[in-house]
Amino acid sequence: MSVVKLYPELKDYIWGGTRLIEQFGKQTDLTKVAESWELACRGDGNCRTQNGTALWDHIQSKGKQVLGTDCEGCDGFPVLIKLIDAEKDLSVQVHPDDEYAAAHGGQGKTEMWYVIDCKPDSSIVLGFKEETTKEAFAQAIKQGTVLDIAAKMQVRKGDVFFVPPGTLHAIGKGVLVAEIQQNSNTTYRVYDYGRKGSDGKPRELHIGNALDVTRTVPQAPTPKYEAVKADGFEYTLLVRCEYFTAVRFDVQSAADIYIDERSFAHLLMLDGSGNVQGQKANKGESFFIDAACGKVRINGKCSFILTRYGCEERTDTLVKE
Repeated sequence: MSVVKLYPELKDYIWGGTRLIEQFGKQTDLTKVAESWELACRGDGNCRTQNGTALWDHIQSKGKQVLGTDCEGCDGFPVLIKLIDAEKDLSVQVHPDDEYAAAHGGQGKTEMWYVIDCKPDSSIVLGFKEETTKEAFAQAIKQGTVLDIAAKMQVRKGDVFFVPPGTLHAIGKGVLVAEIQQNSNTTYRVYDYGRKGSDGKPRELHIGNALDVTRTVPQAPTPKYEAVKADGFEYTLLVRCEYFTAVRFDVQSAADIYIDERSFAHLLMLDGSGNVQGQKANKGESFFIDAACGKVRINGKCSFILTRYGCEERTDTLVKE
């Protein structure tokens, strides 16, 4: 069982900025990077191992047991993890659940955002100010007034937002997040500020699908969890759901984590530096950890997010063998 450093797939969408290059050391010929796909096994994006092998090919060569027993029923790789730098507002959009997506040629998408950084007065859109009707929502889309009925909230570094399917949402300009999600790229846009794509044409909206799946209600607050102190580090549950569990670790000197046979793990360095099982680890770097890897040692002064597939009922098993 192994711990493998990953190299991301970079995307230069029209709303992206330069922080992933300047602050996170992403190496690229692109002038702007909107998204860095840190854990990706998709036809439209595949991160790679140090020897240049696509991650999915690496997994296939070792055997799917490295994904873990909880992944045995998965159709392909189950999780997609990104760093997202919004220099400009992202479109106001919504994602379908698994059932709707399967019936309409897409993939269901549950996601979460961890705010790594944000500029003063940065905000997001999440749900509606108050419960409304599909008819009122449709009228707002037609008139271009969706932002008048959407809930807009300011964000701070360290905020966590859970975004289940059917939730109207948008990342606002100035916000940089780690996004952890189902392995899906199915998005229904309802408002895009009248922008045009690289082809000079207005970007496509998906109004019919969005009206089908959007829950026109305020979004429930994301639960907040207390940090748990351990020897040399502390850890905090960010989100648990049926598709993934994400935990933030803040390491003062060293931390041992334990990865059992149920799921692989992904480690995303948020800040600081050190090493992961003897491999140098800097801010913005990622590692794929095989299921059943056992003890993995992280040395240094750093913060990272550890993600596993499925709902981790007890996060203390991550730090106790």
